[in-house]
Amino acid sequence: MTAQAVTSSAHHQDAQREHVKALLRRENAVLVAHYYTDAALQSLAEETGGCVADSLEMARFGREHAATTLVVAGVRFMGETAKILSPDKRVLMPTLEATCSLDLGCPADPFTAFCDQHPERTVVVYANTSAAVKARADWVVTSSIAVDVIEHLAAQGETILWAPDRYLGHYVQQQTGADMLLWDGACIVHEEFKAQALLDMRHVYPGAGILVHPESPAAVIALADAVGSTSQLIRAAQNLPHQQFIVATDKAIFYKMRQAAPGKEFFEAPTAGAGATCRSCAHCPWMAMNSLELMARSLENGDQEICVEPDLVIAASRPLQRMLEFARQHR
Repeated sequence: MTAQAVTSSAHHQDAQREHVKALLRRENAVLVAHYYTDAALQSLAEETGGCVADSLEMARFGREHAATTLVVAGVRFMGETAKILSPDKRVLMPTLEATCSLDLGCPADPFTAFCDQHPERTVVVYANTSAAVKARADWVVTSSIAVDVIEHLAAQGETILWAPDRYLGHYVQQQTGADMLLWDGACIVHEEFKAQALLDMRHVYPGAGILVHPESPAAVIALADAVGSTSQLIRAAQNLPHQQFIVATDKAIFYKMRQAAPGKEFFEAPTAGAGATCRSCAHCPWMAMNSLELMARSLENGDQEICVEPDLVIAASRPLQRMLEFARQHR
């Protein structure tokens, strides 16, 4: 790309940002963006008084904010969670087509049948699920609180039916010793991290710390200096003494990591196997669908609105509220 083209593109993006800012003001809207969205959207959320966070904090922030419209930059289950916790607010997304492999891999009807086969188990579902799946659950958890919730339930003598991510479920099971029956789901980004390639990369950067999201395979988790949710990994980057980090989660998190730990270097953990022509493609294709252009169109037309049936709102809010109350007490 020529210097002239780069300048033109930068001017276009600046104009789009100002247009979206004006639309947010016009619609009495606030932008909540996930750590895995493009840096341009994360910075826009910060500049306009919005929020950049994980899915739970996005929904909690939206519920407590005075805005009557929430604009959710993320994937569809995040918009649904925001709507469940703020049913009286309008929830827009840049595109309703942005989904999640964990959500897609856990359809409500087969999941309900699976639960019905094991009525003695407490149903705990990850936040990366549809409103209908949440409505069938006893608890909803995020990766930041999953170990604490399962530890609490196991101490009460409860056995667990877990869905949908089997890697996160296995990690929680290892940490807590709980009796857990796991649904067979996976994140298409985290599942692709490779342990041997990570070891090879560590030889290139011998002083680097390794940060791993627990949706990753067990062999990758075993190499980590820190394992945790997005927010926990950002804190680890800030607090650990390493000056370099190899990061096994979506690379869009680097925007907040660099804010939290200026001067430190971050490298994408490898996802490519032997003979591949690239080293890493650690970015969710659905998160990448979010853009300033689509956000502006959504605010202008209101046609990318999240709608959740009232009965699902009531049913899904119960396990979500249970998690929020547990988190409040745990803090």
